[in-house]
Amino acid sequence: MSPGTQTDRDPGRNATAVSADPAAVHSDPAASLLERCRHLVDDLSFEAVRRWKDEHPGRPAVGYMPIYVPRPLLEAQGCLPVALFGGGDQLEIIRGDSYFQSYICHIPRSTVELALRGDLDVLDAMLFPSICDVIRNLGGIFNLLSPEKLTFYVDLPQNFSPEVGGRFYGEQMMALSEALVERGAKPLDDGALRTAIAAENTRRRALGKLDALRRAEPWKVPASEAYLVVRAGAVLPTAEHTTLIDEAVEAFRAREARPYDNVRVAVVGSFCEQPPLALIRTLEKAGCDIVDDDFQLGMRFLHREIETPDDEPALAALARAYLDHGVATASRYIANGTKGSELISRVGEAGADGVVFAAASFCDPALLDQPMLESALDRAGIPHTSFKFSENTGQFGSIREQAGAFSDSVKLWGKSA
Repeated sequence: MSPGTQTDRDPGRNATAVSADPAAVHSDPAASLLERCRHLVDDLSFEAVRRWKDEHPGRPAVGYMPIYVPRPLLEAQGCLPVALFGGGDQLEIIRGDSYFQSYICHIPRSTVELALRGDLDVLDAMLFPSICDVIRNLGGIFNLLSPEKLTFYVDLPQNFSPEVGGRFYGEQMMALSEALVERGAKPLDDGALRTAIAAENTRRRALGKLDALRRAEPWKVPASEAYLVVRAGAVLPTAEHTTLIDEAVEAFRAREARPYDNVRVAVVGSFCEQPPLALIRTLEKAGCDIVDDDFQLGMRFLHREIETPDDEPALAALARAYLDHGVATASRYIANGTKGSELISRVGEAGADGVVFAAASFCDPALLDQPMLESALDRAGIPHTSFKFSENTGQFGSIREQAGAFSDSVKLWGKSA
């Protein structure tokens, strides 16, 4: 539990990036940077992508649905990877609801709405990784709506042996590479791929510094603000995002803030459809320091840096990294070991007091995975609670009460909660 005796648990005291008080914004070294991040996150017209295309004429912008695609492959071929998270709570869905049944998650309908409004016209291609059947079907609908664009289903392997899954994934990446060349991308070059992998490793180290600061001093880095910094990279080249993260870490370190008597939690289940930012703030206001999460999992999908030995092709190294070092998540088959063991390790490494399961409504992978994870937590004596959300949810009163009760019970009774 975070040290300190302060009783006001609202981290909004530091969240001056969205404050209307000019003096408060001026006093926070991170304020202007967070304003920029918020603009990038909220911009559903993708102006940053349009500017990049103006500066790089003829280069493709490649959209992809979360959670993971081989971003270094795209950058090595001169493409801009653009992560799409739907329309969030900013978008009223009018036509998108007519393309999907009502008993599935919200993100495909808002993505279709963005396409029908023309917001995704800036993209030259769309990738749909194998998260679930809904995302697979969204790829088919997108192909019908935009037949002039490349639509590619990234079939990620569920067999992790190099001879089977590794060969399959390598062939998948080569097929993607060749399809991108037909849309104006550069031919794949081993040296360029090594350079792009090195840039991705550098960003990974920057994200590691941000996460380490969140865990050590969460009162300086509310999860809602770290979220903005990470998600801003959805529309930025890797090197530019790395610079942004480094600047954020320095600004957060320079803050003057006191510890709060909050409960440290890990949030699990939001790896695809993202919770509204207001929902993350609601958990913070309820007394939870979020010291670990699976938000924007595509940016943190690998446990380790991608190693590129001289005697191995860079493409093979990229495939091997996915096989050997991918995180345990609901869309990845866990063949060995006990389901939930990685979550228990994450809780320990983050020094979390408990786990909050926050899954999107009707998210089959997360909701089918959750009972097994809860059983593992119960065996380990780790308290947990759960709720569901939709990306366009706007009222969080009941969630705040539930999270507040969980926070208080963990502080009072610990593992017996």
